Parts: sequence; structure tokens; C-alpha cells
Amino acid sequence: MEEKTFETNLKDLESLVKELESGNVPLEDAIKKYTEAMELAKSCSDKLNSATEKVNKILASDGELKDFKEEE
Repeated sequence: MEEKTFETNLKDLESLVKELESGNVPLEDAIKKYTEAMELAKSCSDKLNSATEKVNKILASDGELKDFKEEE
């Protein structure tokens, strides 16, 4: 199974939140949707953290990835 993109997960999460906020979801469905929403939120958070780590590294002149340090 192909992993969903961050954007797809975020869109699905937004859709679930709208459904839950409507108040028109039976309790059992609401619990399932809430659980799914929390899983999507964690996936989005994990992807953002991973992207942040990658962005905070720069390629040094010797070809190694090193942590980015802001020069003062």
C-alpha cells in the first residue's frame, strides 16, 4: 500500500474535523473518526519533524551533511 503524502493526510484530517465539528455523527462513528483523525495528526506531525530535521542540515564542502548552525 502506497504511503499518503503530507498534503493528502492534512486534507483528510481537515475533512474529519469538519465532520466531527458538525455534531451530526453518531457516537460510534465519532469515536472511529476521532481515532483516525489522531492517527493522521501524528503522521502529519512526524512528517513535519522529519522535514524540519532535513532542512536544518546543510551539505558541507566535503560532501557530508552537518547540522546547520546560524552564524552570528
